[in-house]
Order: sequence, then structure tokens, then C-alpha cells
Amino acid sequence: MSVEYRDAKVETRDGLVRIFSSVENKSGEAWRPSEGFAFGYHIFDPETDTLVVDGTRAVPSGDIAAGESTAVSLEFRMPKEPGRYRIVVSPLMEHGGWYYEKGWPFLLIDAVVDARGAHLEPVRTATSASLGRARAIRALGRAFTLPAAVVWNNWSLIRTLTRRDILGRYRGSIGGVAWTALTPLLLMLTYFFVFGIVLESKFGNDPSRSGYVLYFLAGMLPWLAFSEAVGRAPTLMLEYRNFVKKLVFPVETLPVNLVASGLVTQVFAVVLFLAGLLAARGSVPASALWMPVLLIPQILLTLGLCWFLAALGVFVRDLGQLIGFLLTLWFFLTPICYEETKLPAMALPLLGKNPIFILVRAYRLILLDGRAPEWAAMWKLWVASAAVFVAGHAWFYKLRKSFADMI
Repeated sequence: MSVEYRDAKVETRDGLVRIFSSVENKSGEAWRPSEGFAFGYHIFDPETDTLVVDGTRAVPSGDIAAGESTAVSLEFRMPKEPGRYRIVVSPLMEHGGWYYEKGWPFLLIDAVVDARGAHLEPVRTATSASLGRARAIRALGRAFTLPAAVVWNNWSLIRTLTRRDILGRYRGSIGGVAWTALTPLLLMLTYFFVFGIVLESKFGNDPSRSGYVLYFLAGMLPWLAFSEAVGRAPTLMLEYRNFVKKLVFPVETLPVNLVASGLVTQVFAVVLFLAGLLAARGSVPASALWMPVLLIPQILLTLGLCWFLAALGVFVRDLGQLIGFLLTLWFFLTPICYEETKLPAMALPLLGKNPIFILVRAYRLILLDGRAPEWAAMWKLWVASAAVFVAGHAWFYKLRKSFADMI
């Protein structure tokens, strides 16, 4: 250890902060003020690690030999702006750098400034390494809690924006909100006409068109909400540029709104599908109750990708066109409008890892075959979707401060 602090304390009086400590030189070399040695303090914004104040120096009255101690006293005022601050007290060498940046121990005080003044926590000794470990642990915890907190804390706003998005999409049209149900219905009918009537596609040993229709539409259910949200995500920040430029608006809720709007479309599609299933087969299997188990990873996956693409779309303006092409390719690489058996055997192990492929198969199992989802595939989908969810939010959170400058 190169320095040791004893009896460190901090107090505030008349708006001034005073820090006292006895400091022992354990570096093995003399500390010489004539060569630029001194004690000083830095005040940081702990959220961004931005240096706010580079404070005045406290210069010892004489040299401090190895093994000797000296009393250090610093006095200063905290910044007036409300917020959290972090005070670092450390030896330094003028024109040679701060010793805390070289791994030496330093005094650390966390503080909060509000309308009543500065409130300081007890002083403690720390190192850059110990702070780095604490920061990594805190960042890891926040990576898992912040995405969920975004939805929980802003649920009322998300609900309002989702309603506004759905109503605004069809404002002025003759059908109005009815298009929320008509859109998935017409889309399903279009694909059915192409693949079921024109191409005369059949499902397995079932020669009837109703068998193929049910098989096809069951696969379309997760794809509708997923493709709608992901397709709009790259241009989302540009679409809501007025909100993005408002400093107090939680822009991370915009992709959530996008996913929620897609889920509304899926809800209508599921209702239409179950009505058709009841008409064709006379009943709906009890295994349909497994649907929430499928919806949760679907939502996590979609939202994670939307966060990622919404942030990236601010910097790559061609991303919207590229995603449109990739979604088309993704659709035809997923056995939605054809049987899984028609996929090349050599490519099946790779294509089988497609998360939408897993969802499509699971929807068909619970809605058409009356069986539970395949757990071997589902737990992997849950883990992968949660990872995408966390990583997508972390990416968005890291880049969001640049949005207003880029738009």
C-alpha cells in the first residue's frame, strides 16, 4: 500500500464542506512539495463519470518522508445544481498526474445536493479497482432491472401512446379502428389465396384446404406482431423526433409502444383464428392455454430487437430498407407457408435455431395438435429472448444521449 488514511471525517457547516484526515506515506519515497506534490479533490457526476470540479490543492508545509504522516484538510463548496455527486480526495503530482488514477487508495465521499443543501455520506477509503468492481456489479444488476422498470414505471404512458398509435394509424379512414381487425384478416386471406388456392399447397396427409389454412394461419400468428414491430423500429426515433428532443421524455418507452401495438393486432388475429378453428373442428383444444408461455419470450425477443434497431436506425438511415428485405427473407426461411419437411435436411439444424421457427412450431402444437410446447426448445428460446431483451435495452440506453444531436 502506497498511502494510508486514518481518522478521516467530513463535515458541513455554513454551506462549506470540510474534509480532515491523517495521511501516512507508505510509498517508500519522500513526498516533496517542491517537486509538485500536493493533495487535492475531484468532484464527479457518478452517473456519467464526468468531472465536474477540479478543486484547489492543499500543499504540505514540508517534505513527508517514507513512514511519516501529515494532517490534510480541504475546504470547499459543493456545486449548486441539484443531483448526486462523488468526491475523490487523493495525493497528486502537478504535471505528473493524480495518484488515485494509478491505483493508489483515496478518500471517497458520496453526496446529494437538493434544495435544502448538501448531504454527505460518511467518508471511506477506496481504490479505482474496487470502484470498478462495484460499478460492474451495479451495471450488471441494472441491466436486468432497468428494462423491466421502463415498462412498469411508464405503463400509463405506454398505454396512452399505444392507443394513440392505433387510433392515429387509421384516423380519417372509413373503417376506422375496425382496420385493426381487418388488417390481419385481409393479410391472412391474401397469403391463403396465394399459397392455398393459386399454388394449391397441402398440409401433410390432409388434402383439404381447411387443414392447410389452419396450419398456415397458426404459423402467421407470432409473425404478424413480430414483423410489424421490427419493421417499424429502424425509423421509430425519426417518426417521434419531437418526443426525442424533449429532455424529460422517456424515449425508451417508444419501442415498447411499438411492440404493444403489434400485440393488439395479434390479439385480434388470435380471436379470428380461434373462431375459425371452432367453426372447422367444432372445438378449441385446452392446450391453447399454453399461449402465455409462448407470448412472453415472443415479447422479450421482439422488444429487444426493437430497442436495438430503433437506436441503430438513428445512425444508419438505410436500415429501414434493409430490414424490410431481411424480414422478407426471414419469412420464407421460416416454415410458415410450407411444411418443415420441405426444408433442406442439411440446413434444418441451422434453420431450426431460428426463434420464430420455434415459436411457429409451438403455436401449431398447442392450437392444432393439442399438445404442450417442446420444452427442450422452449427453455432455450426463453434464455435467448431474455438475453436479446437485456442486450437490446443496454444498447439503446448507451446510445440514447446522442439521439437528439443526430436527429
